[in-house]
Amino acid sequence: MRIRPSSMDALTALAQTGVAVLLGREAVVQGWPPLDLAAYLLVGLVTVPVAVRTRAPVAVCLFTQLMWVVYITAGYWPVVTCFGPMLAVYTVAALCPVRTSAACAALMGAVWVYAGLLGNGPGGSLATVLAQAVVFPAVLWRFGLMARRSAELARQLRRERDERARRHVAEERARIARELHDIVAHHMSVISIQAGLGGYVFDSAPHTARTALSTIQDTSAEALDELRRMLSLLRDTDRDRVDDDGTGPAAPGRDAPMPGLSRLAEMAERVRAAGVAVDLRITGDARELAPGVELCAYRVTQEALTNVLKHAPGARVSVALDYRPAHLSVTVTDDGAGADPVPAKLVRGSGNGLIGMRERAKLYGGTISTGPRSEGGYTVCLTLPTSARTVAPREDGGPA
Repeated sequence: MRIRPSSMDALTALAQTGVAVLLGREAVVQGWPPLDLAAYLLVGLVTVPVAVRTRAPVAVCLFTQLMWVVYITAGYWPVVTCFGPMLAVYTVAALCPVRTSAACAALMGAVWVYAGLLGNGPGGSLATVLAQAVVFPAVLWRFGLMARRSAELARQLRRERDERARRHVAEERARIARELHDIVAHHMSVISIQAGLGGYVFDSAPHTARTALSTIQDTSAEALDELRRMLSLLRDTDRDRVDDDGTGPAAPGRDAPMPGLSRLAEMAERVRAAGVAVDLRITGDARELAPGVELCAYRVTQEALTNVLKHAPGARVSVALDYRPAHLSVTVTDDGAGADPVPAKLVRGSGNGLIGMRERAKLYGGTISTGPRSEGGYTVCLTLPTSARTVAPREDGGPA
């Protein structure tokens, strides 16, 4: 059970009052007058306000110092009620500006000297009182400053932690948005073009229309699968869930891996069905790479083919995948000879595709070049190190 700060202050005030009462019984032994009812009332006035010291530190400090002066002036043993003013000075130093806390500490030293001038008690000396009047307030003030700086450092660390958490959330949202864009843009481009083609030849070529409908069905099912797979990564509780008996895994397919280079052939076949001739060539020593690298190459290729479907359907496209010992390159080139039979409103995009490509390449330490060719068409060339690690972005947005 966690104790509230206000409850802790109340317990501290109660403990101080009890210690003062017990210490007051030793006043006669120390050569001071015994504590009577008035003395115990003053003890309470000095120690009890400590219960609200964090709410009004300066007011509590001044009040306890004043009551302590009244207690000392009445001729009672000053040590009995010194704990309340000491804690009040420490609290002011921990919560208030330095000048305010220094003034309160100096006030406590002055009251201590005042008590010594009225009467030192057996064996006491003015030099000892002066030393105590300097050392005790200074030590309490120093400890209070250290506590204040520690609290400020803790608050700063919390702010930095919260800022990092917000930054990570923003980066994760950007990643999710990029994945959604890649998934939805590619598949919806295929679906819209096939739908336009099916409507165009619905009466004249029923077989072609049925093929277009079949492609729409397969593409939409694959898009839904990818969306479910990506969204499942956001549900930690679902991902860790097992069967009711606690022994079996969760539902199959939910944690299937994100698409990689092994599925380029499927993508090429789907684009061919949309009316774009795709020539896929793989060279080098094909091997399994890091999932992030494969996903990056897959998405960039997907986006490049999506752009061809949007802007040059019917063109011929060459996809060259080249495995090298230290890097991987993917080049997507179209001849730009296609003509768009689909209304422009069906293929209008957001313009974020090229930005997403560059961000993906930068994230994995790769490079990407895009642009038109002199002989016509467009080229997208991606190069990724095969041992790429995710590169953390700098404050200026570039890779670290």
